[in-house]
Amino acid sequence: MLDIKLIRENPDDVVARLAAKGKDAAEDIKKILELDERRRAMIAENEAKKAEQNKQSKMIPQLKKEGKDTAPVFAAMKEMSEAIKKNDAELSKIEEEYNNLMLGLPNLPDRDLKPGGKENNEPIRYFGEPHKFDFEPKNHVDLCTDLGLIDYKRGAKLSGNGFWLYRGMGSRLEWALLNYFIDTHIGDGYELVLVPHMLGYECGLTAGQFPKFRDEVYWLEAAEDERRRFMLPTAETALVSLHRDEILTEADLPRKYISYTPCFRREAGSYRADERGMVRGHQFNKVEMVQYTLPEKSDEAFEELVTKAENLVKGLGFHFRTVKLAAADCSASMARTYDIEIHIPSMNGYKEVSSVSNARDYQARRGSIRFRREGSNKTEFCHTLNGSGLATSRIFPALVEQNQNADGSINVPDVLRKYVGVDVLRKEDK
Repeated sequence: MLDIKLIRENPDDVVARLAAKGKDAAEDIKKILELDERRRAMIAENEAKKAEQNKQSKMIPQLKKEGKDTAPVFAAMKEMSEAIKKNDAELSKIEEEYNNLMLGLPNLPDRDLKPGGKENNEPIRYFGEPHKFDFEPKNHVDLCTDLGLIDYKRGAKLSGNGFWLYRGMGSRLEWALLNYFIDTHIGDGYELVLVPHMLGYECGLTAGQFPKFRDEVYWLEAAEDERRRFMLPTAETALVSLHRDEILTEADLPRKYISYTPCFRREAGSYRADERGMVRGHQFNKVEMVQYTLPEKSDEAFEELVTKAENLVKGLGFHFRTVKLAAADCSASMARTYDIEIHIPSMNGYKEVSSVSNARDYQARRGSIRFRREGSNKTEFCHTLNGSGLATSRIFPALVEQNQNADGSINVPDVLRKYVGVDVLRKEDK
């Protein structure tokens, strides 16, 4: 959620920055300012009436003591009470409309981002060189099928298109990736948190995914007296609510968390023809990184998360690039995002395997996540950041394609061998 004080003081700047993100917010900002003015006026009016009501109430004992008629005072108090009640009802409607408009505004993009969408994304560095083969390489679907790593047909039989299941050494390779990610993060001082996979509405609201994107998650049916829940689309949705409605101390920050979860997405049904196999699916595995920081430390935390994601990909031996996203390609909740994109040979292009983002205080305002500096009574909003560290559904295809041999076997990257137990995956290992 944006700071209403910023909107009041710089409405034109807010409109311009949101336009860079593809949001025409002029009418919404105008309406928000109108509602905010009415809201504040009605709150002030009610407070004045309540103060007068208290004043009149304190007069009653004295009037009785003096033998004076108190009926006019009671009548005036009743009239004020009805006016306050009427104002409260009107104020409730105004605040509901105001809050809905505020919750619908995306985060402001950082000023250094290019406006527009994907066409203005900017690769800022490359690592390594694209893999070259002296034989005709296979795509990951054929490799995984031939080696018995992934069972696409039975995955579809169990759950439909957009699902797959890991078999034998494929399961061990997937688990090796997750172990590699988790061990690296723990070694860097991050706390491992295993979160629920079913979340309440407030988690989606705090993360900034609701109300706008509430239809893009899987909702669970619930009885009338039961809390409605959805399947988490990413562990970020849970982790950024860990400290919802809490006040931390300055010494508590930064808080650094990781979580492994399967992730559930409805979007998988509309993928491009070249995104075969497990590149895009309704369920995939991911290790997520989240930080809560002091505002003045969030840029430093962002660079740390980007470096961590890059180092994980480097450790696997991949050629990749780091891309600074343009304003409109950042998600609604984020002020800035860098994507780590690896090269998948069969697709002749790059696919994102990690997005590292800084929400600034946007999520903290939505979830009332605050901290108090030492020696101060004032509270401030934390900054929250997140990054994939990493998602496996695109790492796995790139890994098998880039590490394949002419005989159809696959070399296991050095960092994974202690988890997998073999150096090379062959047909006989099925």
